[in-house]
Amino acid sequence: MNSFENADIRTLEENFFKRTGSEWTLLTAGTAESFNTMTASWGGIGVLWNKNVAFTFIRDSRYTLEFVDSNDYYSVSFFGGNYMKELTFCGRNSGRDVDKVKETGLTPVFDQDAPYFEEADLVLICKKLYRQSMNQESFIDKSLAEKFYSDNDWHELFVGEIVKVLKKK
Repeated sequence: MNSFENADIRTLEENFFKRTGSEWTLLTAGTAESFNTMTASWGGIGVLWNKNVAFTFIRDSRYTLEFVDSNDYYSVSFFGGNYMKELTFCGRNSGRDVDKVKETGLTPVFDQDAPYFEEADLVLICKKLYRQSMNQESFIDKSLAEKFYSDNDWHELFVGEIVKVLKKK
């Protein structure tokens, strides 16, 4: 049973600052046979190259990076703050070590392009367009690099075209 309907991103009235920064998201990539998800609280939505895009950041150490690297699409699932316990678990534990679906009870849905979760209330399906490694030299404000990357676990920046928006019915 599919409880989502296609939506037009231009008609959404979402506060993506709140949805991402306070309520968090799950970034997921892979296939029905093999996928992984991670909690993300950094990112953005905008327009680049005349396309609606999502900006996502994945640390080099994250298992999910392998799945994003090996697939053309990924999803960003929003839960409206209703699943903070589950998102906290997904952020603190690696899919290398635990079965996040089993441990959280979240229900994966396998779209033809990218997996997402039935419990979400909004999902963005993104097609990778661009990737860039963050590094010390690119920081103008060097204090940010010192604060967030003292362990040298840098982020990879992905720009993904939002090819589908799914909203809970």
